[in-house]
Amino acid sequence: MLADIAAQFRAHPVATILELGSVVVCLFLFLGTLALFSTGLPTGRGDPWLALIGVGAVFVVFWTALVPLYERFVYAQ
Repeated sequence: MLADIAAQFRAHPVATILELGSVVVCLFLFLGTLALFSTGLPTGRGDPWLALIGVGAVFVVFWTALVPLYERFVYAQ
């Protein structure tokens, strides 16, 4: 498995970093959600919840807007 990732990295370094980074972000969002649920509902401003929602929103915008634009401009030539 590690050899497959290394081979993929040599062939497509940017795509591999994006995919592995996405896995890490998804794990962070999942574990962060579980941790925040264990503390109960937010009180006051709920800064940890806002931070988690912000990270999730940036992640979604990245994959739904920025990556397709990048692919359109880079691979259109």
